Amino acid sequence: MSQVQQTGRGAAGEPESAELEALLGRCAAKDAAALEALYARVAPILLAVLMKMLRRRDLAEDVLQDVFVKVWQQAGQYDHIRGRPLAWLVSIARYRAIDLQRRSRPTVVLSDTEAVLEPQFRVAGPAEDAEAGGMGPSLRRCLELIAAPQRRCLVLAYEQGLTHHEIARAVGEPLGTVKSWVRRSLLALRRCLES
Repeated sequence: MSQVQQTGRGAAGEPESAELEALLGRCAAKDAAALEALYARVAPILLAVLMKMLRRRDLAEDVLQDVFVKVWQQAGQYDHIRGRPLAWLVSIARYRAIDLQRRSRPTVVLSDTEAVLEPQFRVAGPAEDAEAGGMGPSLRRCLELIAAPQRRCLVLAYEQGLTHHEIARAVGEPLGTVKSWVRRSLLALRRCLES
């Protein structure tokens, strides 16, 4: 028997697909020993992926635990025809990390009255004081000309850094509408500032 067959690992140090498929099958049948064996085989690989994405070991370890809970619950959904088992496990880990990153972003909920003139557009500090005679009042005036819902989307996009999808969820509007509002608001703002 070769060294590869004895360890159950491929040439690149990855567990072999057949072994992982068998373990996933046993996990689907709720075999706790299989989950432990699966963890021993792939946890270091998944942790490395999560560390690269999250850059914090504590978060990566928390997500890794979530991944194995999900595997325990959904092992029966793995289909070898759709891909290798390690790829399936890595994709679960990646999606869990992305979910964590999205949840940790600050959610900003603004009322229409708060959106009339956002505090972040008020001039403050020495660098901004130099601009106060020029762009500051013009920017405020131009922002006031944009309708409140569109201005709110613009602020969420460019001041808060939210994606179009996140803005659509925050304001309760369809994604296409939000994209259109942001684009049109930018064009209107540019035209106003140039005049």
